[in-house]
Amino acid sequence: MKIGIIGGSGLEDPKILKDAKEIDVKTPYGKPSSPLTTGKINGIEAVILSRHGRKHEIMPTNVPNQANIYALKEQGCTHILVSSAAGSLKEDIRPGDFVFVDQFIDRTTKRKSTFYEKGHVCHIPMAEPFCANLRKLLAESARELGMPYHEKGTVVTIEGPRFSTKAESNLFRSWKADVINMSTVPEVVLAREAGLCYAAVVMSTDYDCWKEAEEAVDIQMVLKTFKKNAENVIKLFLKTMLKIKDNPDCKCRQDIKSAVIS
Repeated sequence: MKIGIIGGSGLEDPKILKDAKEIDVKTPYGKPSSPLTTGKINGIEAVILSRHGRKHEIMPTNVPNQANIYALKEQGCTHILVSSAAGSLKEDIRPGDFVFVDQFIDRTTKRKSTFYEKGHVCHIPMAEPFCANLRKLLAESARELGMPYHEKGTVVTIEGPRFSTKAESNLFRSWKADVINMSTVPEVVLAREAGLCYAAVVMSTDYDCWKEAEEAVDIQMVLKTFKKNAENVIKLFLKTMLKIKDNPDCKCRQDIKSAVIS
């Protein structure tokens, strides 16, 4: 068992990651967003990757999702935990809350969402896109740590890099979506094609722009809240990793076996 972590800023700390080694890799889909940092966290093998680059220089549309997921799979990862900032679309999801999303709505338009572009077609099932077992462990850990969390929710992933208009934000609210970000799709889809268990820790950083009494979201607001709570993300990952057991029979890892038409 090996755990991949995406968006794991701070986890590269040598006090956390033992026997750390940085490696540059190239995949059939190009280079991943950043060099991979490998090592052990609490005795568990881990591989850490920065989704937007080490200096956050890669905009959402240009994140090489295929290369990122392929690189983690190639390194032997069986599970992936990711973190993501998001805007809240619900009153009761407050800035700083964690949402362990179980559904997504794809509003991206420019991203490659499959590894099977030539020769074969893959119709991967997406009814339950996030690993139920990993989500359960994340919720359990958040409860034990006393962190505010929501066990499930629907995330809308927009293309970005701009934020939503009020009309769009209210449209997504009418769809009963819970949070909005620019990163979950197609990352989660590619993880399922790669036969990996995948779960996302989505942190609410703002109320997007639908809430009239609140200031409309801007990047400084997002960064301020995310940095304030980054330590909680690390604590949550560390506690959850200790609970993960290898499960080759998980649906996340079996779906791909019958999804490809050759």
